Amino acid sequence: MRPALLSLLAASVAIAADDSLAPWRGGVAIREVSPGANAHTIHSYFNTCPESPDGTRVLLYKSTTPDAHHGEVSIRDRASGDEHVIARDIHVEDAHRVACQQWASNGRRVVFHGQRDERWFVAVVDLDTGAERILARDRLAAWGQPNADFVPIYGLHWNPGAHRDLELVNLETGEIRTALTANAVKAAYPAWFVKAFGDKPVSIFFPVLSPDSSRVFFKMASASGGDARSKAASQREGLVCYSLAEQRFLYLREKWGHPSWHPDGRTIVEVGFTHFDSNDGAYKRLPGLPAVRGDHPSASPDGKLIVTDTTLEKFGGTEKEWGVVVADARGNDYVIIHRFDNSHGAKSWRVSHPHPVFSADGKRIYFNVSSGRWTTLHIAEAAR
Repeated sequence: MRPALLSLLAASVAIAADDSLAPWRGGVAIREVSPGANAHTIHSYFNTCPESPDGTRVLLYKSTTPDAHHGEVSIRDRASGDEHVIARDIHVEDAHRVACQQWASNGRRVVFHGQRDERWFVAVVDLDTGAERILARDRLAAWGQPNADFVPIYGLHWNPGAHRDLELVNLETGEIRTALTANAVKAAYPAWFVKAFGDKPVSIFFPVLSPDSSRVFFKMASASGGDARSKAASQREGLVCYSLAEQRFLYLREKWGHPSWHPDGRTIVEVGFTHFDSNDGAYKRLPGLPAVRGDHPSASPDGKLIVTDTTLEKFGGTEKEWGVVVADARGNDYVIIHRFDNSHGAKSWRVSHPHPVFSADGKRIYFNVSSGRWTTLHIAEAAR
C-alpha cells in the first residue's frame, strides 16, 4: 500500500477514534425506566444522576396524583426490574425537582426532602437496614455528591426563619455544622446586595457541591410572601462561587441560569452551551452550536460531551417540540438523540423538565418525558 494512502487511512482512523459523539450517532436504545408503572416516575434534577454509582440501581420518585405533589421514593434494580419503596407519604414543592432524592455514601444511602404533617424535613435512608432518619427539620436538601457522607442543606426559601445559612449535615452522625453564613456573603458583596435585594433579609439558597466537594455554588433568596408552591415564594438572584476547602469567596456572577459542575471541579457548565471559570468568571461559548436558552446542561464524566434538554426551534424543529441534545464539548457538532412532546404529564404549578444527565460511566443518559398522562423517566443507552 502506498505511503500516502497509509497516511490517509491512519488519519481517518485517528479522526474516528477522536469522535466523542460516535456512540450517540445511531443505534441509541431509548425506553422507559419503569414501564407499566401507571404513575409519574421522575428523576430529580440534572445536577445528580438517578443511577447508583455502581450502575446497578435507579432511584426515582413515584406519584399517582395528577400534579405529582404527593408520592414516594423507590429504587429499581436495573437487571431484574424489581422495585421497592424506601420512603412513603412525601409531599413535595413541585414536579420539577420532586423530593430532590439523591444517592450518597457510594450508594449505601439515599437523601431526600419533603413535607409530612405540614412540616418540611430532610431525611436519609440507610439501605442496608431500610431505616429512615430525619436529619433536619424546616430545611431542604440541596445537591451533594454520590460518594460523599454529607449533603448541603438550607432554610425554606419562602420562610427561612432562623435557617439562613449554608449547612452541611453528616449522614453517619447526623451532626449539622454551618459552612457559610448569609451575613458573610452579604459582607463580601455589599454593593451587589443593595442592587439585588435592597435592605430585604436574605438566605442562602440551592447550594451545589463540586465533584470533590471542595467547592460550592449557590444563589441568594429573599422571601416574597408566597408559600412553597408558588412562583411568588421568593426572589432568587445571583450565583456565588465559594471554596469550602479554603474558606474563601471565589466569584460572583449576577445571573443564575441552569448551572452544573464540570468534572474538572472548577468549571461551571451553563445554558446556551457556555462554560465559565468559578475562580474568576472567565467565559467561553462552545463554537458552532445553537444559542439555546433555558436548557439544563450537564457534562459527561470525562468532560468530552455536554447533554441538555431544549425546545427544537434552533434545531430545525418547533417551539413545542423538545429534544435531548448531545454536543461535543469542543463545539461544532451535536446529535439529537430523542424528540418528543413535553406539554403533558404532571399538572404541577412548576412543570417537569427533562433534566438529562449521564450515568457515572457515561454510557447512559437519563431524562424525564411528559408526553402523555404521566411524566416518565427514560433511559437512553449508547450504541457501544
